[in-house]
Amino acid sequence: MRDVARDAGQPAVATQEASPAVLREQQRAENFPVALRLLPPATRRHLAAIYDVARVVDDLGDRGDGDRTALLEDFRSDLDRIWDGGTVRWRVLRRLEPTVEQCHLARQPFADLVLANLQDQQVTAYETFDELRDYCRLSADPVGRLVLAVFGAGTPRTEQLSDRVCTALQLLEFWQDVAEDRAAGRVYIPQETLRAYGVPDADLDGTSTSPVLKLALAAETQRAEALLASGSELVALLHGWARVAVAGYVAGGRATARALRRADFDVLAATPRPGAGATLRYAAALLAGAGR
Repeated sequence: MRDVARDAGQPAVATQEASPAVLREQQRAENFPVALRLLPPATRRHLAAIYDVARVVDDLGDRGDGDRTALLEDFRSDLDRIWDGGTVRWRVLRRLEPTVEQCHLARQPFADLVLANLQDQQVTAYETFDELRDYCRLSADPVGRLVLAVFGAGTPRTEQLSDRVCTALQLLEFWQDVAEDRAAGRVYIPQETLRAYGVPDADLDGTSTSPVLKLALAAETQRAEALLASGSELVALLHGWARVAVAGYVAGGRATARALRRADFDVLAATPRPGAGATLRYAAALLAGAGR
């Protein structure tokens, strides 16, 4: 799973909870919340409460001290108390409680985020793209569904489109962070893709990206862009602040794909990052198109 603590220069949560100030700093390092600073304060608080929980889950799964499976199981038990009753121990979950109540949030999306991190403790590579997409249904799609719930915009159609957008965003982040994931012992590029392009395992450990690995990443980026485009209709189906927020997410994905191409997919030499200007331009174009 992704975590942004390292990008923000902040310590991991591990078995200690990060302060709200640290979590806010981590938020500023994310690609997708660029547009969220425009939202009304109450909406920002609800979304921040959700993102903070997702970050803590990721941090426990990626860099928790000791038995990470046990840490995740303990966190899941505390999370369940929000719906089952009882006293919640984690501060980040106590901050989530009013959001769950006021926005009528379901338990399952949070449970899926924990399941994704539990899966990370056992699975280090994916044979096929379909297997990877199933993982994204746990690791990425729940966040989009929770965002829709905050705006009261969750319907079967909007959730279907949101899932496409969120999976695409997760995939693009994987292609940015090949070196980071490899260092953690994980490979998210499907094994079938690596074989199809003749990428030897040793190429993942280089300091620059080999030509065949670049071709594999270009193909996977194109597939992620197609998925993102197929979900972009979501922007036009939403209204008000929900449209603004989701346009920001989709724009962040488009800008990330652009950054990968501008770097010629050399993701091992440095991590390609989109600029805020490119994201804002894509968001403006999406909003203008939705308005028409």
